[in-house]
Amino acid sequence: MNTLEIARQAVEIAQKLGSKATEAYILHSKALSIEVNNQEVETLKLAEISGVGIKTILDGRLGFAYSSALDRSSLEEVVGQSLANAKETTPDEYNVLPEPGKYQEDLDLYDQRIGEVPVEEKIEQARLVERSAREYDPRVKRVRKASYQDSEYYVSLVNSLGLESSYRGNYCGVGAFVVAEDQGEVQTGWSMDINRKYDQLQAAKAGREAGEKAAIMLGATTVGSQRVPIVFDPYVATEFLDLMSNGLTAEAVQKGKSLFAGNLGQQVVSSALTIIDDGRLENGIDSAPVDGEGVPTSRNVLIAEGVLQKFLYNTYTAKKEGVKSTGNGIRCSFKGSAEVGTTNFFIQPGVVSLEELLAPIEKGFYVTEVMGMHTANPISGDFSLGASGIWIEKGQKTKPVRGVAIAGNILELMENVDLVANDLRFFGSTGAPTVRIKGMSISGA
Repeated sequence: MNTLEIARQAVEIAQKLGSKATEAYILHSKALSIEVNNQEVETLKLAEISGVGIKTILDGRLGFAYSSALDRSSLEEVVGQSLANAKETTPDEYNVLPEPGKYQEDLDLYDQRIGEVPVEEKIEQARLVERSAREYDPRVKRVRKASYQDSEYYVSLVNSLGLESSYRGNYCGVGAFVVAEDQGEVQTGWSMDINRKYDQLQAAKAGREAGEKAAIMLGATTVGSQRVPIVFDPYVATEFLDLMSNGLTAEAVQKGKSLFAGNLGQQVVSSALTIIDDGRLENGIDSAPVDGEGVPTSRNVLIAEGVLQKFLYNTYTAKKEGVKSTGNGIRCSFKGSAEVGTTNFFIQPGVVSLEELLAPIEKGFYVTEVMGMHTANPISGDFSLGASGIWIEKGQKTKPVRGVAIAGNILELMENVDLVANDLRFFGSTGAPTVRIKGMSISGA
């Protein structure tokens, strides 16, 4: 299937039907999903989907339509629908298409091994996850989910200004969600590993980590309310980073919904923090040569040593301010047009090890899970969350803790970060290392 040629046809059809500006985005993807239970295959699914999204602009009026059929008659129909939709929308001078730009063509996004490995071997990856979780600790009684998945995709994008781009990529992953039990007490744990390279996938490690997370929390108790240093493990740090992500988009700023609005060039978080969005990151799950509008992706240092440097733009928000898009027009499907969002979004790692980060703490709390993050306010940054993890005594992790709460404001929290470890880890396309906060109140017994 020559999706680039099909995209060209769609643009040609639209121009003949009177479109002043046209974009055709085609996605073809295949996804394999495997789940095992007690070493037996419980689910095996292979899904394949193709489709085209058509954007047309008539005197500033934007129309969009999509179709899962790619034959010429279907292209004519979806183009006609997009044009009809455009006639019903309000004119907006910022509805424009991007000009062609030079993009990095040598990104390593495709691992041939993922497609070559037999399904039987991929099933064994899921089995290995399950076995490793159970073998870690005899108290791991149940594995609710042990899985392997991979995805392969082809993207072609053409617009009427001469922009053309086509690329393919793939990735694979494993995951586990397990239950540990002891004397009637139940605790859960999970882990995942997503990778661009099949041979770098760590199924056994993911299973052991899930088992450890569940088993280590058995016997957890609460602690008294107090103010102590707090340490966020990488996953918890990514959850707080994600809370900040929308506020770093130009769309949120322009709509008055960003907690960073009006602070360019100012210190907004601790000088220990540098926050980056990199659409070309090596092995990044969201890496691509261009964004969802065909604009070349780029590395954007959003906050450098605590100082706000820039926001993320797509073509529309950039046109509004008379600046260039940062290559952050994000689309996950042919069924919608590009919105502003992050790509590979992360906190830059520091230089100290986890052990060095913990060593000075006489008494503190190492947080491995927070509950209720969906209730946090991304506009004000306010949060109130349940938390669990491991108590720290004299620089060492000691007893499991649960039943405590932490509350505050994300910017105040980030202003109090005093050290960042060197253990950067990605969970999908968002990543963080271990982060230490010099002092925070916790509410307990």
